[in-house]
Amino acid sequence: MLIQEKVTVGLGDRSYPVLIGEGLLASAGSLLAGCLPGNKVLIVTNPPVRALYGKMLQHSLQEAGYDVSLTLVPDGEQYKNLTTMAGLYDAAVAARLERSSTIVALGGGVAGDQAGFLAATFMRGIGFVQVPTTLLAQVDASVGGKTGVNHPRGKNLIGAFYQPRCVLVDPATLQTLPDREVGAGFAEAVKTALLGDEALFRFLEADPAAVQRRELGAITRLVAACCHTKAKVVAADEQEAGLRAVLNLGHTFGHAVETLTGYQVYRHGEAVAIGLVAACRLAETVTGLPAEVTGRVYRLLRAAGLPVSFPAFPAAAWRQAFSLDKKVSGSRVTFVLPTDIGLYPVLKHIPLDAAIKIIGRLTS
Repeated sequence: MLIQEKVTVGLGDRSYPVLIGEGLLASAGSLLAGCLPGNKVLIVTNPPVRALYGKMLQHSLQEAGYDVSLTLVPDGEQYKNLTTMAGLYDAAVAARLERSSTIVALGGGVAGDQAGFLAATFMRGIGFVQVPTTLLAQVDASVGGKTGVNHPRGKNLIGAFYQPRCVLVDPATLQTLPDREVGAGFAEAVKTALLGDEALFRFLEADPAAVQRRELGAITRLVAACCHTKAKVVAADEQEAGLRAVLNLGHTFGHAVETLTGYQVYRHGEAVAIGLVAACRLAETVTGLPAEVTGRVYRLLRAAGLPVSFPAFPAAAWRQAFSLDKKVSGSRVTFVLPTDIGLYPVLKHIPLDAAIKIIGRLTS
């Protein structure tokens, strides 16, 4: 076991480390020993991840002296809802969790969002640890403390800000990740590079296939760079009062895509990829983003095999989807729009008609 990178999310007495290194999953027990308040642990994961890594994590925690239970959530964004949460509360009660207990999320962003919301709300808040096993969760979802579930009419409408005590990232878990899931995580990495790390953007452009090949060196650098950027933003604005909103680059369009397709057609990162291209096109006319930048973003996403055009829906359907976005106000929606690669985007209140016009231009 070797910690290759350590990123600190600086939040005063709630600061926590993001530990990155091959083999960390098997050493989770020793890494967490002494950092969790009690000895009861409930692992939240899904069936495919349990089959691959559940026993390894459970054994490691038990070897360190923890009393470990495990519960399953269905695999898929469409199951990130209050019905699934009810089952998780039942599991927490059955495991006799106490206020000193800890929830450990093992899996991707869906498992992490639900496990985090469980930790935030069970007994008014208990310990929480993230062990992300997808690229999207490693570069984005596991860091920052956003937890919650979807409502049938809108994405992430129910949730809380609740920070983990630690994030353990083992890049070796990506060796078993399907190609499509790697691509979904790649989109979030492109977003992060676009908004705050020009060097990372150039790194991805130089050999985008290195991530798809799961080269551990490339993955470790990618995860560390993304976590550094996100940690800096979260430390400055934990609850999205201002700056943190830049992390939603591409997400306003992307969430509308997910909502209209019932969370069953596109992976979250795939919807974000579409949203990134749309945000860039919109930014060309609003912030003066050079068309060359839009082209670079488009080519990088296409090189990873990601979708870059919208599914066909009537304008009224898009209006309805946008109307439920948390950033809507009247007939205008707040979009995060880039100004150049590596520079923080700006927030602009855009008429719905302008957004729908962009969608029309990018519909396949």
